[in-house]
Amino acid sequence: MTALERAQVQHRTVRVLALGQVLGGVAFGATVSLGALLAADISGQEALSGFATASVTLGAALCAIPLARLAAVRGRRTALTLGNLFALVGIAIVVAAAAMRVFPLLLVGVILIGAGNAGNLQSRFAATDLADSAHRGRDLGVVVWATTVGGVLGPLLLTPGEVLGRTVGMPPLTGAYLFSIVAQTAALALYLVALRPDPLLLAQRLARDDARVALPDADVDRPIAARYAMLAVAASHVVMASVMAMTPVHLQHLAHAGDGGHGGATEAVTLLVGITIALHVLGMYGLSPVFGWLADRWGRVRLVLLGQAVLAISLLIASTWPGERMAVVAALFLLGLGWSASTVSGAALLTESTPLARRPRRQGMSDTLMTAAAAVGAVLAGLVLGQWGYGVLALTGLALVALTTLLSPLGRR
Repeated sequence: MTALERAQVQHRTVRVLALGQVLGGVAFGATVSLGALLAADISGQEALSGFATASVTLGAALCAIPLARLAAVRGRRTALTLGNLFALVGIAIVVAAAAMRVFPLLLVGVILIGAGNAGNLQSRFAATDLADSAHRGRDLGVVVWATTVGGVLGPLLLTPGEVLGRTVGMPPLTGAYLFSIVAQTAALALYLVALRPDPLLLAQRLARDDARVALPDADVDRPIAARYAMLAVAASHVVMASVMAMTPVHLQHLAHAGDGGHGGATEAVTLLVGITIALHVLGMYGLSPVFGWLADRWGRVRLVLLGQAVLAISLLIASTWPGERMAVVAALFLLGLGWSASTVSGAALLTESTPLARRPRRQGMSDTLMTAAAAVGAVLAGLVLGQWGYGVLALTGLALVALTTLLSPLGRR
């Protein structure tokens, strides 16, 4: 295979992965928006609302390494389609749990949805399997950006989903999962049919058989830089996930305070939550191609530091004006931007600091660390929110931002 042919395969692979991320974003957007509200409603305790996000991240943590190892042997296509199957089963269990009002069953379903998200997370690494180092950040950023369409659309489907759900007799707060089922099924079919040749298997074959077109950094190993990349990605994700997970509950508090303290998850509350999460997801993914381009030209570590600066600004806004809805919305948008800059550049740094033979394993380890830490963070976030409030929760994230910034010289080792 010539370098031109490899570039053509890479271009087609990025397009397929991008479309898959659009569909996955629609499916996952409803879970992110509704998980905390469903957990609080079914359990009757707002302090347990963080368990929904924790379960999503736990499911992703449990399956990240197994799916990465499966990808190393059977290819990205097999791992991605298996992840979609997990998510479809999880959605069905969540709807059943809401109908029966069984909190543990709800968590089981959300864990399986999280397992499916572990497959989605692999898409960004799949975009780098055949990419050359000069465009690795750009290709990764394009695939991450594609999640914007589905990720923004998914939360905005909450209100029409509720209307459709009532029409077909679904439990409250689950109507949007109808869209998720359609999107996940379409993504599964897309990967099975169109992700050919498999990018990881092809990269491995090229590295073995044809050194002339193999990736120039296929044998580079910078373990210290790789570990820093894992830390930067995990810390940024914990900060983002902890604050984001509690924002729907906090906005519900603000909405109820504004209408005299009347309870219940009304359509006005779900609309407010949907718009806020949609803007947050826009921040997470909307500028990822720009961040990828900047990471290719400015350097990976510089972009990580830019992301940390944006995260710090977001947390300061949220902690200073926690009772102002517009301030919370702005803070959540900036939170997404900071996460995007840090994770896009961190994932690129991890890939280019690792030899090809070890990439799936280290990528799986990175996803496991990221999601497991976020699961713990989401549980603790619910406790902090219930005990001290949203402002204090935002302030706690500054410690991880400071740690990532202080250790940034390791990324250049």
